[in-house]
Amino acid sequence: MAGHSKWANIRIRKGAQDARRGKVFTKLIREITVAARIGGGDPASNPRLRHAIDKALAQNMPKENIERAIKRGTGELEGASYEEVRYEGYGPGGVAILVECQTDNRNRTVGDVRHAFSKYGGNLGTDGSVAYLFRKLGVVTLAAGTDEDRAMEAALEAGADDVASAPDGTVEVLAAPEALAGVRERLERAGLAIEAAEITERPTTAVAVEGETAQQLLKLLEALDDLDDVQNVHTNAEFPENVADGVASA
Repeated sequence: MAGHSKWANIRIRKGAQDARRGKVFTKLIREITVAARIGGGDPASNPRLRHAIDKALAQNMPKENIERAIKRGTGELEGASYEEVRYEGYGPGGVAILVECQTDNRNRTVGDVRHAFSKYGGNLGTDGSVAYLFRKLGVVTLAAGTDEDRAMEAALEAGADDVASAPDGTVEVLAAPEALAGVRERLERAGLAIEAAEITERPTTAVAVEGETAQQLLKLLEALDDLDDVQNVHTNAEFPENVADGVASA
């Protein structure tokens, strides 16, 4: 379970607060638009779009907003044309960081990302400098206390790769990204409580950080996550148990 760090939980807490500020809607709309542009506007044949719609509905986004975003992606409505870019770098303590962005202005985005790295003790790297330390996975998180055997049976029937208990008591179901939607549906039909479902970059090795280094790294990760063009931030940092105290509480 390398890489199952406190950053994932902090992001969930931040996400709930960002939603109240409208930031989550902005990022979800971009993801829906890009997914529709790349794979078409039919979620039945576009797993990425289907996953993006599920995330938007989970945040109570109005269906008309979703429909407009799809139409912008397919070209039926005018709107900004976003492209996907990814930046790689190192944070305090030498941890690896992947930053996934969707932007209509690469120069603006790379400038913002570079500024965040520099301000909080990190360094923006070159393409390929840290990507090899991560593996793209679909992850369904089940509520703490979930019967792992029951989850295993349902998950494997749906084509998942593995099921494991996380340090916080939740149960994680791991699957190939393209299988995520089907696995989630099967788990829901089995009556299992789903806390989150996402396609993520899971680190294959972890780097422990603590003290001032951990706090400085959190500032960098939050600064990146708060940028409008940034969709996801991934790291191989492993934080101590108490690192989330006071984080994202504002």
